[in-house]
Amino acid sequence: MSKPAGFSQSGSSYGWIVVGAGALMTCVGFGTMLSLAVFLQPIATDTGWSVSGVSAAATIDFLAMGFAAFFWGALSDRFGTRIVVLAGAVLLGIGLVGASQAASLWQFQFFFGVLIGIAAGSFYAPMVAVASAWIEHRRSLAVALVSAGMGVSPLTIAPFASYLITTYDWRTAMLVIGIASWALLIPASFLVRPAPEAAPPASGGTDAPEVQWSVGQALRTPQFITLALAHFACCAAHSGPIFHMVSYAMICGIAPLTAVTVYSLAGFSGLGGRLLLGVMADRLGAKPVLVGGLFVQAMSVATYLAVGQLGEFYALSVIFGLAYGGVMPLYAVLVREYFGARIMGTVFGAVSAFASLGMALGPLAGGWVFDTFHAYNWLYVGSFAIGITAVAVALSFPSAKRPSQPSLDLGRAAA
Repeated sequence: MSKPAGFSQSGSSYGWIVVGAGALMTCVGFGTMLSLAVFLQPIATDTGWSVSGVSAAATIDFLAMGFAAFFWGALSDRFGTRIVVLAGAVLLGIGLVGASQAASLWQFQFFFGVLIGIAAGSFYAPMVAVASAWIEHRRSLAVALVSAGMGVSPLTIAPFASYLITTYDWRTAMLVIGIASWALLIPASFLVRPAPEAAPPASGGTDAPEVQWSVGQALRTPQFITLALAHFACCAAHSGPIFHMVSYAMICGIAPLTAVTVYSLAGFSGLGGRLLLGVMADRLGAKPVLVGGLFVQAMSVATYLAVGQLGEFYALSVIFGLAYGGVMPLYAVLVREYFGARIMGTVFGAVSAFASLGMALGPLAGGWVFDTFHAYNWLYVGSFAIGITAVAVALSFPSAKRPSQPSLDLGRAAA
């Protein structure tokens, strides 16, 4: 197959640098946000703030990220990705440094919740869009690698935060992480460049729809609605068990530093899951792999009701991580297949907004369940039910690679 115009070998090679920058950004951006799972007990113990109050910062994170993701995606489509991720990098450091100095719970929720959530929303959808535009072949792999940054974060940010908390205190740890995020992400932002213009695909190609969708048309399609609802339910199912994993392990008698390794192992498995399910999707199609991964995720959540020993936690973390990590890039692949590259940042940003709303439910619900019942059992029951709902919604997603003919006609009429 001949290369489209604008895609030289050197250009393709630079695309992998953009992918690497995206992986770093998702690692640091999401890793710092999700590190609240490690900070949770030390903050509550030191300040006297309730577990649910501190957990609410994570809920605010995902709400803010959800509302911001759509706008960041639209801005990246219009003005380019570099300015978007640079603004996010600056805002992320401000949020972490401010949260480290918070004197009250509302201040902490503002800095760690609102600012960090808005910042984190600037990385994933815009970087997935620009990476998929850079890489002509193996686009699914490129998307998986950008997403893999989230899987690496429990292996890097969480242990680093735990070490700093143990050596110093939570405020010093958060301050150091904030400064480090500036040092890493601001230079990485300048590595991001717009992809070269590519020629339209040859007649009969199946890489992307030929129709030029408008954003309004795309957001009204059954394909978008189904995909957004599936991503919402998927994230609502796993967010609580992920966020409260360290706390639950500690309640079961596992030492704090060892409990963090349970969380890190799940993240490592998520990294492998992203690559494994990405390869499977290339062979079998994204929809059946997504449905299978969501089913394994739901069953894994239910299994947490039966574990209590360290070995059991490790085994379950591997399976759970493979499932919840593996399904995440598949939503971006389906968005690309249906709606193409031109508006991918906006459309995937909108899908990610629904996912963020789902992620917002788990931390707060888990904190409320623990404060009310002094146990996490009902968290896992509820998460399992939502996980099965995600499977049902994903099963209803159309199997065809392109929208139906009426939808295509709408696109042509608007062209």
